[in-house]
Amino acid sequence: MGQHSAVWQGIVQSHLYPAFAASSPKSTFLLTSAQSTSLMGSGQFDKAAILSYDFSDVEAQSPTFKISKEEIAGLKAAFDKPGSAFETGFVVGGDKFVAIKADERSLYGKKGKEGIVVVKAVSCVMVAHHGEAVQTTNAATVVENLVDYINNPR
Repeated sequence: MGQHSAVWQGIVQSHLYPAFAASSPKSTFLLTSAQSTSLMGSGQFDKAAILSYDFSDVEAQSPTFKISKEEIAGLKAAFDKPGSAFETGFVVGGDKFVAIKADERSLYGKKGKEGIVVVKAVSCVMVAHHGEAVQTTNAATVVENLVDYINNPR
């Protein structure tokens, strides 16, 4: 399991991590209290996912957050050509978002008052959705700081 998995609380897919497989198809993994305050423990997000660094698959995700292969391909395209995200928006979890930031590291989107923050790390891509009560700038700070930590652990 990659270094990024230790900084997120969620569901491990057993076909990706057989060592964590139990009798059920998915096994829950827990974090230390210091680590759980990083993403889902921050209280900023209602669902999140970790994609492989090469956008080939979902490595971990919240139970209610499903990201299709087509949506992953769309995210990859947005990172490859950030200007296209501003022109067409992007889809994550079945919802279309208007891009409010797009560059080679980060992609932020809004759908009404809800938002999505997608940030590339050296070993994964973090995807985090926030509800209406959370400001995208606050949510983005959590994800950006987490990716900074993944890229350069202290």
